[in-house]
Amino acid sequence: MAEAMRGTVASLLRGIDRYNPENLPTLERYVQMQAAENTYDIEANLAVLKLYQFNPGYFQTEIASLILLKALTNLPHTDFILCKCLIDTNRLNELPVSKILELSELLETCDFERFWAETRDDPDLISSIVGFEDSIRKFICHVVAATFQSIEMEKLQQVLGHVTPMVAAQWVNKYGWTTQSNGMIFVSNQEESIKTKNITEKITFDSVAAIMSSSR
Repeated sequence: MAEAMRGTVASLLRGIDRYNPENLPTLERYVQMQAAENTYDIEANLAVLKLYQFNPGYFQTEIASLILLKALTNLPHTDFILCKCLIDTNRLNELPVSKILELSELLETCDFERFWAETRDDPDLISSIVGFEDSIRKFICHVVAATFQSIEMEKLQQVLGHVTPMVAAQWVNKYGWTTQSNGMIFVSNQEESIKTKNITEKITFDSVAAIMSSSR
């Protein structure tokens, strides 16, 4: 249903009608569909937050929270920052928005084990976002791939949310990593990923002459 509605929403966001608060019920329903059907439309979500910004009386914490959580599922892209900037500062201090901001900070600082602990303590916060946990695991694997040459299987299980060895192995296979006999997971050779770049600076005689004259 969300995909079928995408075209309708796109037409609502054209021109000046994009800022018509009468469109909010349709757009809010579309946000809920994204959460339930694991789809994502950042332009529509930003439009909702912009309408809330222009019309504070229409603000709905539940919808804003869904938008922020959906933005987290698209890490490492900067969608979350864009969404956060459109929410009034006072609203950022309210629950559950403030809690979602804490989760974002834990992910940004790569404190993954604490992130999973927080979500376990408050499962209702993310329960309405289908595919949320796997989307976060995808981001964590992105971080692992950029950071580690090798990682212990047990450590990988922990950062993925204390998953079983079988589930961890599925992520290993998905990213083409290699399980070694000593229990380590070979991710990649970071040295092979380093690309050299030649930097050439061009300094004209006139620019040097100007510097010399000013230093006299």
